[in-house]
Amino acid sequence: MHIPKKGLRALGIAESYTGRSVSRLAGVVMRKDLRIDGFTFSTVTVGGMDATDSVLHMVQELERSDINVIMLSGCVIAWFNIMNPALINKETGIPVICVTYEDSEGIIEDIRHHFPVDTARISAYASLGERIPVELHTHQTIFIRVWGMDQRDAARLCSDFTLEGKIPEPLRVARLCARHVPPSLRDNPPAPWLPIKKNS
Repeated sequence: MHIPKKGLRALGIAESYTGRSVSRLAGVVMRKDLRIDGFTFSTVTVGGMDATDSVLHMVQELERSDINVIMLSGCVIAWFNIMNPALINKETGIPVICVTYEDSEGIIEDIRHHFPVDTARISAYASLGERIPVELHTHQTIFIRVWGMDQRDAARLCSDFTLEGKIPEPLRVARLCARHVPPSLRDNPPAPWLPIKKNS
């Protein structure tokens, strides 16, 4: 991946959790020069385990071969709906960066409290691994997990995509879009996905 390239494209995916039975997801395709040239929407089940399928469906729906990296605003969304970024990377052939914004010791005890017998959910969280602190050019610190690319390149991309504060623009815009997702998607269950043809 040629990091300095202005035409490099990121797909930023973020949610707007409203406390209903489903949570809204929006995806924004943004070039490194911060031009937007694509959108996609989906939902996930609150408290479910379908976030990975929803992200894969969003990538598939875009039908694009020019997305260079997927940015996720958190790996755990919609009340402990845990993504599998390694699988997203494997199925799409696209590197994945998961971004979070606050330092913490993790939420494993919260998951065990709310889902004490759900060993698959607990294992899914444990498999995410440790977060890496990254200082942006804005002098703010974020925390990332990376799949399919060098950690230093991922850190540079996050910094390059950040205008101010600590939220990279693809994720900031995606979060804004998720808050205003089309009404037809607000309460629909997550859509199924089919195996994705990997980028060459």
